[in-house]
Amino acid sequence: MQRLRDFVRREVVLVAAIVLAAASCIAVPPDAAYSAYIDWHTLALLFCLMAAVAGLRSLGVLDSMGKWLVSRAKSQRAIAFALVGIVFFASMAVTNDVALITFVPLALVTLRAAGMEGRALLVAALMTVAANLGSMLTPVGNPQNLYLFTASGMSVSRFLSLMAPYTGLSAALITGCIFVLFRSKPCCGEEAGKNKGCVRGAARGEEIVSRSCWSDGAAHEFANGAREDAAPAPLRRCSCGRLAIYLALFCICLLAVAGIVDVRIVLAVVIAAVALTDAEQLRRVDFSLLLTFVALFVFVGNMVRIPLVHDAVAELVGRNAVIAAVGASQVVSNVPAAVLLSGFTSQWDALIVGTNLGGLGTLIASMASLITFKAISIGRVGAKMRYLKVFTLVNVVFLVALLGLALLFGL
Repeated sequence: MQRLRDFVRREVVLVAAIVLAAASCIAVPPDAAYSAYIDWHTLALLFCLMAAVAGLRSLGVLDSMGKWLVSRAKSQRAIAFALVGIVFFASMAVTNDVALITFVPLALVTLRAAGMEGRALLVAALMTVAANLGSMLTPVGNPQNLYLFTASGMSVSRFLSLMAPYTGLSAALITGCIFVLFRSKPCCGEEAGKNKGCVRGAARGEEIVSRSCWSDGAAHEFANGAREDAAPAPLRRCSCGRLAIYLALFCICLLAVAGIVDVRIVLAVVIAAVALTDAEQLRRVDFSLLLTFVALFVFVGNMVRIPLVHDAVAELVGRNAVIAAVGASQVVSNVPAAVLLSGFTSQWDALIVGTNLGGLGTLIASMASLITFKAISIGRVGAKMRYLKVFTLVNVVFLVALLGLALLFGL
């Protein structure tokens, strides 16, 4: 019984999706039409991307990139730019949750070593916002983008042009916040040149801090992100062959997203390559996210077949799909909101923009945000409420600005 309670607490979104799907099956008994509910193409793409990214992360590639960048920062403002900036850009390729899982532990240790622990809550909040906003630019930046991109049949160039203005404004707002909120004085309380020593010290202590952040389960217990049973590993002494394989797999996945390579071929190649190279990485794929999508597909498919429900929701979403997506995301988070609302409208532009902007706001608006919340609250007395205040303020400012841009564009 205790294991069941732990599972429910750890996989709240998955359990809720299964309950909704099961309840909908009572209203619409299973039949042949169920086979058309599941978007196997999206599920296969998600699986392949998660497996490839898990392999790259297991080699410590992302961690080494982060440490290299931070080691060249010479002031507190530069450190903030490095930490927030790398999350912003990394999330475009490896998803927002992987970017946060990788770089938040590095950030917490670096800030402590640089004498900036008093700014940790603000930096963490900005990193979270940066991960959510950076990820909205590309189809592979987050799960809802990949799903809506596939469902809409939109081209990559069309998707990028749709989200580029919002990403550009986000980058400008983040830059402005860092310039205003952080001073250019040297880190470590003395000369900027000591920063490399700070980062080396951070690297030595990172294992301890990371263990405290992740030892009682990966941040995914709360965020349902990629499965991680340990802290990010430092760059391992590995053969160039393994690195080349995972980079090649990632590139092949991007070709599948663009529709250049058949996803079925990519799926077979990824499974075979990862199984032969390091089968452990297949266990790190977030199967709970995949199952959540399956359950939501069933629920939405059944709801669409109930005329009363379909007409009511379609009318509500039809009034303003962006506002509906933002509002739904605040309650159920933006990934379920994308799947749920896509069954009742074909306003793909509005749904893509709305679910991405909807990742701002409440702590659960984007499940990736819970990764930072978990890491920042461990070992810091009273940090939860203080972080929530900072997080909410930053999110509201960004949401209002970006929502204003969406309304200006007439979405």
